[in-house]
Amino acid sequence: MPDIESFSTYLNIFLFLVLVNSLLSRFAVINSPISPAPGVSSMYFAVAFMVVFAMWYGIWGAFSAYLGCMIGAGILADMPFSLNVVWSLADLWQVVIPLAAFAYFKVNIRMRTKKDIAIFLVFACILNNLMGALWGSLMLVTNGIIQWTEFFVTFQGWFLGNLITTLVIVPFLLRYITPYVQQTKSYVRGYWV
Repeated sequence: MPDIESFSTYLNIFLFLVLVNSLLSRFAVINSPISPAPGVSSMYFAVAFMVVFAMWYGIWGAFSAYLGCMIGAGILADMPFSLNVVWSLADLWQVVIPLAAFAYFKVNIRMRTKKDIAIFLVFACILNNLMGALWGSLMLVTNGIIQWTEFFVTFQGWFLGNLITTLVIVPFLLRYITPYVQQTKSYVRGYWV
């Protein structure tokens, strides 16, 4: 059972990550919007940092991705709250899928082996971003924000943008920055808490 000091540490990290994810999300949405989909970016580099934060800080990082998306890409983009609550689950799927896969397959997050790289490509680049883009685009359609005719453009821009940013940013951070993060007390060793 974690003590109150470690809980306080993780709570502070969580709040800091929510702030960082909110700012990254908002900047990405402003910088590379996909028209006509509010809150969607064709180069949503925030997802790459969200994945890395989940690998470093476990479920704290995953939940911070959800709230960061709600604030940065949802609330600040004037998305209706009732939609934002379910739409932002896209970012949660995009980090929980690789987090669960890395834990299940016992992946070294420093990406040392071919197996680590293969799991990363399948679960942290393709499946997670496919699920996030599908979920998010469907939520926009079913809530009347975009039309069915705009679904494919939104889905394609979301998926490809996330895929590219994840492929470019995540391996570098996991391979070269993780050793420094692992030396801190804040690093979550068991993936979840």
